[in-house]
Amino acid sequence: MNKFLFVYQPVLSMAGLLLIALGTGGIKPCVAAFGGDQFGDHQDKQRRTFFSVFYLCINGGSLLSTIITPILRAQDCGIHSKSKCYSLAFGVPAALMAVSLVVFIMGSGMYYKTKPEGNIMLKVSKCIGFAIKNRYRHRSRKYPKKEHWMDWAEEKYDKLLIAQIKIALRVLLLYIPLPMFWTLFDQKGSRWTLQATTMDGNFGSIVIQPDQMQTINPILILTLVPIMESLVYPLIKKCGLNFTPLKKMTVGMILAALAFVCAAVIQLQIDKTLPVFPSASQSQLKFLNMGNTPITVQFPENQLNLAAAQASEEYFKFESDQITVLIGNPPVSKSVSLTKGQRQTLLIPSAINDEWQLASDLIYKPQEGNNEIRFINGMSTPVTVSSAAGHYGEIEPLHYSNYSEIKNGRATFTLQSGSQSCEYSKDFGFGGSYTFFIPSTLTFGPNCQESITESVDIKPNSVHMALQIPQYFLITAGEVMFSVTGLEFSYSQAPSNMKSVLQAGWLLTNAFGNFIVLIVAEIAKLPKQWTEYILFASLLVAVSIIFSIMASFYTYIDPTAIEAEFKKKIHDDEDDEDDKKKELQKSKEMEKRDSVSSDDEDKKYVQTSM
Repeated sequence: MNKFLFVYQPVLSMAGLLLIALGTGGIKPCVAAFGGDQFGDHQDKQRRTFFSVFYLCINGGSLLSTIITPILRAQDCGIHSKSKCYSLAFGVPAALMAVSLVVFIMGSGMYYKTKPEGNIMLKVSKCIGFAIKNRYRHRSRKYPKKEHWMDWAEEKYDKLLIAQIKIALRVLLLYIPLPMFWTLFDQKGSRWTLQATTMDGNFGSIVIQPDQMQTINPILILTLVPIMESLVYPLIKKCGLNFTPLKKMTVGMILAALAFVCAAVIQLQIDKTLPVFPSASQSQLKFLNMGNTPITVQFPENQLNLAAAQASEEYFKFESDQITVLIGNPPVSKSVSLTKGQRQTLLIPSAINDEWQLASDLIYKPQEGNNEIRFINGMSTPVTVSSAAGHYGEIEPLHYSNYSEIKNGRATFTLQSGSQSCEYSKDFGFGGSYTFFIPSTLTFGPNCQESITESVDIKPNSVHMALQIPQYFLITAGEVMFSVTGLEFSYSQAPSNMKSVLQAGWLLTNAFGNFIVLIVAEIAKLPKQWTEYILFASLLVAVSIIFSIMASFYTYIDPTAIEAEFKKKIHDDEDDEDDKKKELQKSKEMEKRDSVSSDDEDKKYVQTSM
């Protein structure tokens, strides 16, 4: 079974992602258009309210999934071995989706459903393709120019369809700059979460994990949407300002850019607290006195006094891979070989002539806000270390354990040697790395806590996660102005047979935004994260200026009225055509009568003459 999962797991994962993509592509463009169809042409206000409520529901679901899914995943499940319960985390949403589908089908009779008109995308694509080919055929100057290049399709396609395509293309043209907003917005779930892993999430009685900071977005959405609709927009209207949908979207982009400026400022503060790891041509070394008496350590251009069972507080940088260390009085010389690009701790035993060891330290910040810890046994007997989080194994005398990951919060470790034991407790923050030294003088019992020496290899995060709240507020306010307005704008400006087409085009801007993240990050390759934030903010400001210029040339229309006018014109043309046909028919009948009358006169004349 394990072999089967190992071979087919990537295939099953890709199949799952493909199904999600197909389902999302099928439901997202249609559900917004379907909801808008439930309102008549005279219910513009109610339709705008629907799109706001629709967005609220989306973010309400996002909030619940962000909170509940990690809780379900953290449960232990399994028959033979216990592990994180991903099956429960995926199974519960799947069951709820099945229930929601049943509820949706049960209410099917209550919905207004427009009649299907065939594959509109195929029809539109063929019409556009024919217009382009026909225009190319008639590119010579001897052919008269058309008012619009789509008019070249009139030879084959209905004028109403051509007019509807023109309307859709005007809106799609405005979509071209919009992916840049999503380029910034979608980074709140990636780069902003990574930023949170280097911050302190202790809010007193509540401890927030880095990935839980994302819940601020849906919480603010649920708060800001009603405030915007019922207070901010009406207030702006009362001030006499014409705050059109495209202006709202422009302001939304500016707010998102400001959010990234805030992220850059915070990143600058974080960078000041991050450790400086050795370059490829350097090595870093710290010292640990494992003995019971103070010692003096001399090494190139430095001298260090270490108390018993004490480690140096900082790492010392060396360009050379071979250094000489002098210990004690009279000094004993030792040659130490260092590894370039690495951090190491030199374990100095109590007996100077004993073997010296170099322990490899971490050269990266612990991931996801967790901590990395290890134990060094300075005793003459093996020590076993364990805790509720895991078992660290048996550590031989004068040896050390590997680094192990541990979450933030209070942890208690049990140190055991034979029948003797010791309880050691510590409160952990976020993103720290620690070495705990067990001295040879350790006395097991209730007071052993004070005997264990703690050495901080990498300092825990000190910049608080609360500083991210302003950037989340700005980007959420921008989302409310940009995304909710964009949904309603895409529906209101779309022809009656292309509501879903424009909704799909709107969603495509999100997909292209994710590609832009990869492209810009790969091309720029900026060494500092804060400079990347500023780059993205600058790009969005530039794009928002371009979009505002494009929006100034856009004229808001009522597609329903235009379609009705075209239908009336077509109907009038048909009536005129019928009238012409009737006139022609009447003229022909008159000519026939005149011809018959002339023949009769000729016959009478002939008879009279005879």
